[in-house]
Amino acid sequence: MIFIKTPGLAAVTGSERACSGRFRATALKHYDISLGNGLSKVADKVFRIGHLGDFNDLMLMATLSGVEMGLDKSGVPHNAGGTQAALEHLKAA
Repeated sequence: MIFIKTPGLAAVTGSERACSGRFRATALKHYDISLGNGLSKVADKVFRIGHLGDFNDLMLMATLSGVEMGLDKSGVPHNAGGTQAALEHLKAA
């Protein structure tokens, strides 16, 4: 997966299953995290994390946890441990 961040939005590329409406609906239903679909040319190729520019380390960890749990719950193949790796990076910073 590739993470693209701008001041008010982050977009994540991944497999077709990772960017599907099913994954986003599962994450919303089970973990109350609302992820947006890609727009226009990137529809169904990325999912979006809107944060309106206000995004601190704790919010990042909650978001990554929700995404990783949503991927697991949806049965989307991925390399587990991204949330833990991010936590270790933040602790070392």
